[in-house]
Amino acid sequence: MLGWYPGHMNKARRQITEALPEIDVVVEVLDARLPYSSANPMLAELTRHKPVLKVLSRADLADPERTREWTAHFDAQADTRALPVTTTNARELKRIPRLCHELAGQVRVDRDVRVMVMGIPNVGKSTLINGLAGRSIAKTGNEPAVTKRQQKVRIAGRVALIDTPGVLWPKIEDQASAYRLAASGAIRDTAIDYVDVAVVTAAELARRYPEALKARYKLKALPAYTPNPEAERVEADGPARVDLLALAGFDGHAILAEIAARRGGLRPGGEVDLHRGAEVLLHELRDGKLGRLTLETPADIPPEPITEPEPEPASAEGDAATGDTA
Repeated sequence: MLGWYPGHMNKARRQITEALPEIDVVVEVLDARLPYSSANPMLAELTRHKPVLKVLSRADLADPERTREWTAHFDAQADTRALPVTTTNARELKRIPRLCHELAGQVRVDRDVRVMVMGIPNVGKSTLINGLAGRSIAKTGNEPAVTKRQQKVRIAGRVALIDTPGVLWPKIEDQASAYRLAASGAIRDTAIDYVDVAVVTAAELARRYPEALKARYKLKALPAYTPNPEAERVEADGPARVDLLALAGFDGHAILAEIAARRGGLRPGGEVDLHRGAEVLLHELRDGKLGRLTLETPADIPPEPITEPEPEPASAEGDAATGDTA
């Protein structure tokens, strides 16, 4: 589990809670390459009574077939629509005001549809705002948590947008999601060991896109994973960690070492610089140089935990009938 909660994110949560009663529609910006992992479950809880437009940003970097699966998955949910976009494509963004009006339903003719734009850091929220406004309003940057405060913006189509700071949640319970977020750059590179992220990512890419991985780095083979008996041991600071390499079925460490050796990471004496391999793989993944890839599908969503109902307390009549006494 990965845990943090910077102060400005706690403040953003309060601001969102205070503003929501006046909001007609929520636009949640997700990374099309990881729509489940880039969705903040805290935001889902806060906005559960509002219609939601799921904007799948960076659709130009995502696998089109997987994007169709995710769009169908979200469209099947009540009061929810999904729209894949490239946030720099003005023509694609023009559909957003119309969809917001459709989701809002009847709104007084003398006011705009009020839309709150939400999302975790570094999913393209600010780029989306600027594209909708047709000018540079929201600060953008290729790192998490660029937006620090709420901003209000009126756009064409009688829509008033409220931009909110990117909000992460106190703990990412799903370890696989934490690594996917780190691979995409949504989490700062210092949050999880950089080489560990690249090792897990290499194994996942070998499972999902083996040909793309081999072609990009001229790899002849993708070594299968050999179980590590240490993987299931209990860590000193918590429970045993899931062996993500075993789940992927490929040896991410060996794949990363091969990438490093082929991309300037071979030191004198034959030592391999894995950090160099991690830089190459993660930077090129984020830049789309491995092709259009999606790191998860709806089938990867963990099942909801089954909660046992609380036993009902015995009634006084029942106690008397059984002859129980205090």
